[in-house]
Amino acid sequence: MGFYTTNNMMKEKTQQYIPKDAEVKFCDNTAIFEISTSEIKKVASDLRGNKNLSLKLITATDERAENGCFKIWYVFGVPQENIFIVPFIQLKNTTEFPSLSLNIFEALNYERKIQTFFGLTPIGCRDSRPIILHENWPTDVFPLRKDFSCQTRPKTASGSYRFQKVKGEGIYEIPVGPIHAGIIEPGHFRFSVAGERIVLLEPRLGFTHKGSEKLLEVLSLNDKVKLSEKISGDSSFSHSLVFCQALEKLSDINVPERTRYLRVIYAEMERLANHFGDIGAIMMDTGFNFGGAQGARLREIVMQINERITGSRFLRGVNVISGVTKDIDNREKSKLSLELENLSKDFSEVIAVAVNSTSLLNRLKGTGTLSAKIAKKHGVVGVAGKAVGMSNDARFDYPYAAYDKLLLGEVATEQDGDVYARFRVRIKETHASINIIQDALNKLPEGGINIPNIDVIFKKNAFVISVVEGWRGEIVYFITTDAAGNISRVAPRDPSFINWAVLRYAGFDNVIPDFPLINKSFNLSYTGNDL
Repeated sequence: MGFYTTNNMMKEKTQQYIPKDAEVKFCDNTAIFEISTSEIKKVASDLRGNKNLSLKLITATDERAENGCFKIWYVFGVPQENIFIVPFIQLKNTTEFPSLSLNIFEALNYERKIQTFFGLTPIGCRDSRPIILHENWPTDVFPLRKDFSCQTRPKTASGSYRFQKVKGEGIYEIPVGPIHAGIIEPGHFRFSVAGERIVLLEPRLGFTHKGSEKLLEVLSLNDKVKLSEKISGDSSFSHSLVFCQALEKLSDINVPERTRYLRVIYAEMERLANHFGDIGAIMMDTGFNFGGAQGARLREIVMQINERITGSRFLRGVNVISGVTKDIDNREKSKLSLELENLSKDFSEVIAVAVNSTSLLNRLKGTGTLSAKIAKKHGVVGVAGKAVGMSNDARFDYPYAAYDKLLLGEVATEQDGDVYARFRVRIKETHASINIIQDALNKLPEGGINIPNIDVIFKKNAFVISVVEGWRGEIVYFITTDAAGNISRVAPRDPSFINWAVLRYAGFDNVIPDFPLINKSFNLSYTGNDL
């Protein structure tokens, strides 16, 4: 894979993270270097543990046709510097690689996914069970290998899935799902209970797997952008934003300055709608119907504004490569600013009533507590991480669009890690989003909103990492191109893929009737995990 070089400043910023004897290539703000399989544990552990970098993603590429190997990529981010450190290993004449999961716990599910979809075996991995693909999928068919066609329908297998077991007197299991009473996506939850208390909760997902990563190899460019909007439907704008920004980097497209501000406005409108909905839903799950109804009402107001401005309640069809398709004129700008003022006042009045409800607070406080130790060990992102004091936020750490030009305030954090802390983080982020949108409206520059009739040509043998802060947390896209300049690999990572792994800890020692409330306080995406 060939690369393009960058300036000396980039080399200076990255040299402390890279082994002295490594041959480094630079792609935009990413430093890439090969490490032997015998050294990858040491290098990755140093980056994660000693250098305190965040692990963004581990994924694989099938480069057997071009380079006679598979590659496994380990993506680390350097907060504040907006750069990425990416060691990789090559697997030639082998399908085995060393597992990092004993040293870096959050590597576990990435490695399981690589094994399931590429047929590459992580030696020493603490959990060898397949992930996402179910027991009716053959264990010797690997859909993300290049020689697997998305038109292929494998023969149905008849395997079995081993849930974890808790032994002991009085332990019994309660299976819930995958079909639920509410209008939600399918997911199975297996509870092991002693009396009323949960001693083990194991989620099993994959029921909404739709082959997105394979489709992103073969669809037309426009359809790729449309598919990115469906990775997780309530995060349509954020997913298409991170994808379009990556493609703009790969093709050296500089979007108009007005576009950058509009993208902030739309992204924060998406955050507003979802936080309003979640705040109301958390209150509804406690039986506090007033709060539930108000949250739903406020969310609907924002959704209607979205539809008026863009033609889509979910802000679909807005992002394109080189900009956005919908503008905000001066009349609409004034109207939106006034509506945001009213929303802020309205929301504050609702929360004032809510926090004076003793019965509501009794249900929220101390329920579904996630410890800071567990959250950090698993690399938790978004609301769940901020609720234990982790101040990671891509808008601050890896600024994009126009976030570096706006008054962001401070990252919204709490400390206790319970349902109430996650509730409070959402409240703080809601107020912050309104302020960010108002600031962006005030500073919105004149100019175009996209580059019409642009001919998009991607760099050959190139590589890009793109990050945005979705309303659930950090969304990461890993994209490579081949020798002809065609997109060869797109690996999206929704925040839900990380945070589903810690739901079991938040459920521990709670009672089953509190689980819907705990689950709602995380509000993770099934489809964003399943891809």
